[in-house]
Amino acid sequence: MQHHVPSTPVTGSGGAPARPSAPARGAVQGEDRDHDAGGTPAPGRRTGPAAALRSPAALALAPLVLATALWLWALPRTDFRSIEEFGLLDRFPPSFYAALVVLTGGFVLTLRRAGTAPLRPAAYCAAMLVALKAPPAILYDTVRYAWASKHDAIISRLLAEGTVPSGREPSGGMAAYDQWPGFFSLDAALVRAFGVDTAASFINWAPVALGLLVVPLLVLVYRTFTDDWRLVWTGVWIFQLANWVGQDYLSPQGFSYLLHLTVLAVVVRHFVLPGSAGALRDRSALDPAAASVPPPTTTRQRAVAVLFLVPIVATVNASHQLTPVMLCASLSVLCLTRRYRNLGLLVTTGLITLAWNLTMGRELFLDTLGTLREKAGDLLANSRPGFAGDPTGPGPELVGDANVLMVLALGVLAAAAVLLRRRLARSALPLVLTAAAPLPMFAVNDYGGEMVFRVYLFGLPGAAFFAAAALVPAVGAASRAAANARRVAAAALPVTLIVMLAGFLPSYYGKEGMHYAPPGETALTRRAFDRAPEGALIIAATGAFADSYYRYDRYDRWFFAEQEVEENLRMLKDPAGYLAGGIPEGRPAYVILTPTQGEAVIGEGYLPEGGFDTLREALGESPLFEVVEESRYGLVLRHRPTTGG
Repeated sequence: MQHHVPSTPVTGSGGAPARPSAPARGAVQGEDRDHDAGGTPAPGRRTGPAAALRSPAALALAPLVLATALWLWALPRTDFRSIEEFGLLDRFPPSFYAALVVLTGGFVLTLRRAGTAPLRPAAYCAAMLVALKAPPAILYDTVRYAWASKHDAIISRLLAEGTVPSGREPSGGMAAYDQWPGFFSLDAALVRAFGVDTAASFINWAPVALGLLVVPLLVLVYRTFTDDWRLVWTGVWIFQLANWVGQDYLSPQGFSYLLHLTVLAVVVRHFVLPGSAGALRDRSALDPAAASVPPPTTTRQRAVAVLFLVPIVATVNASHQLTPVMLCASLSVLCLTRRYRNLGLLVTTGLITLAWNLTMGRELFLDTLGTLREKAGDLLANSRPGFAGDPTGPGPELVGDANVLMVLALGVLAAAAVLLRRRLARSALPLVLTAAAPLPMFAVNDYGGEMVFRVYLFGLPGAAFFAAAALVPAVGAASRAAANARRVAAAALPVTLIVMLAGFLPSYYGKEGMHYAPPGETALTRRAFDRAPEGALIIAATGAFADSYYRYDRYDRWFFAEQEVEENLRMLKDPAGYLAGGIPEGRPAYVILTPTQGEAVIGEGYLPEGGFDTLREALGESPLFEVVEESRYGLVLRHRPTTGG
């Protein structure tokens, strides 16, 4: 006998048709649903290893696995020991570049399901960071960056002496390190905690470690202003590609920048004033991607938050000179909004900064104030990159062009989003303001030729967010124009990310000839220092060579080419006489010239092309200097004092 299903709908307690029950919280929906809520395979679904490999999760991670295999294949085949004028760009094998392209493609694919599976693009962001910045840590057998080896020397001295130098200050501009020792004290503690001899054992991993720590802070900041995970992760991805300025190594700047972002993340999420949320109670009315307004905080809660941030702000001030100024600038512009106007935090930060500058950092602070009369208002000079002239040679020139194009691309994309997505720009106004906050620094100082890079770095989080907004269209709009915009963005996003990747690589790896020194060069440098008696004058073309600050408290240093190009051209007419004339009478003096110095003076524009070879040949043939050691790793000479007769 056949049973019929009744056609009368099932009713609820009120007689109305009952609504279908919502799926359980743990149930997987949509394209990821292979099982019912009870864990039983859905009818018609195939199970087993083959089905698992075809699941959306497996397909999403397949490019990641392929890219990892290509990257691991490429690293042992990277000939970093024979770096020439294009750095590592022509040393990386094709499989390395293929790995980066595959990672980019996989990331773009995961964005389609970023709302339901945000950890997938997160995995690609982490993988791209490691792929881009881990090669030196894995490959190099010495410290990358001469400046990092300087920091290693400071940490080693702090471990040996237990304090920073006092009394007679070593030459070479060490006051910035001696008067802001917080970062180095922390690293000395890490060296002891890890049980290693020096920071050199982990120093090359700093860009990877700091980069991974920055990611959750960016996510916190971006999620404050948007609920669209596509926009969040694209902003993080662009930040990584645009962070080519080389300030994320083991340095006070890299560490303080992390703390700077920590303060901003706390402020934008937990410093919302009462009464300011009314105008933006529902940001979704302004832009479909916008997040709901964080709840306002009470005066007591904000006071507690200030107390929480005081140790972080104090650590920033103990570690770096410029970051506290940038932090004050960011907090100042946030006070222009009703939402984040908190004079208490701004005043507290300003007082901590002033207190440190007038006590521990008094000497350098007063010297800096003395230069303001000369440099203040000179926008052109203060925004000039580098210390001297323009880079020469095809490699350095390519790096300079890539830097400019990266800045222009990021700026154009960010400006386009601010103009075209005005509702998002209004709701994320703090990111607009903090991106612009560092710009007035151009009117104050050149920061040793690095102000342009620091301004770019501190404006990068906001600029990266809006650059992503230009490539990720708003959700929710159903018009034909919106549909066309989504199609254009779908094509523009991968192309733009590949172009930015192509800009990052020369910017970050194009000058590797001046960043990597083989062990033989480092050994030659240390032997030269060991030969010199304490108190001797160490002379080099530039300080950009490995271990240039080895035993930095025992010697004075003169980096003679770090001056205006006109003076260097005069020096090249008679290098031996020029150097001999600058050596105090009766002072032992040694000259160290290494291949990395040769790369640096060309890459930074101190000397014209061929100038370093001219310099080395002239000193080697001069009777004023005696050759102590000469090899492919460098030339060491000792000054021969002349006696009057």
